[in-house]
Amino acid sequence: MEIGTKVTMVNCFEAKKYPGKVWVTRSEPWKLGHGQEVVLLEGKIGGFAVDCLEEVTE
Repeated sequence: MEIGTKVTMVNCFEAKKYPGKVWVTRSEPWKLGHGQEVVLLEGKIGGFAVDCLEEVTE
């Protein structure tokens, strides 16, 4: 996953809140201290778990 990747949220609370919404990554992934990999999304504050994102293929 790289900057500008289009993604949707899956398998998390936010996925139910934003069904079908396409987000765009604004950072490359990085690991938090406890090992979880996160990425920044346009329009969201803070890191979001990569394992709850699915890349959108056009």
